[in-house]
Amino acid sequence: MTTVSETYIENRQRVQPTDTNNHGSAHGGIVVKWMDEVGAMSAMRHAGETCVTARIDGLNFERPVPQGDTCVVESYAYEAGRTSVEVRIRAFREAPRTGEREQTTDAYFTFVAVDESGSPVAVPELTVADDRCGRLRRDALESAPSE
Repeated sequence: MTTVSETYIENRQRVQPTDTNNHGSAHGGIVVKWMDEVGAMSAMRHAGETCVTARIDGLNFERPVPQGDTCVVESYAYEAGRTSVEVRIRAFREAPRTGEREQTTDAYFTFVAVDESGSPVAVPELTVADDRCGRLRRDALESAPSE
């Protein structure tokens, strides 16, 4: 069984001119693409199977990521269903020279594990093994949008 902490992934993308909108900041669709890719990696790390996006909840853009800054995307699985994996994903803008960071985007993705034919397959239980796992899971559950 996988722990919450073992699914934690952080990735960085430098915001280039081709990633930007008319305001000189990362296009929202580009940020969502980066979030989807990193989130799928967290889901697959837990499931041990290919995972596809099934749902996005509570996608909030709080501030832009300017061209030239780094977009840091962090994700981790915080809950598992029969065939699904719930993943919290946040994006941050980071100044490349100083490392100064502030959150820009927050979302909750649901991924479904699938076999080679695209049919859903069961995922294992997700465990909370230590304080870090508990804190990550608690933070996700407390902040998740209500249905």
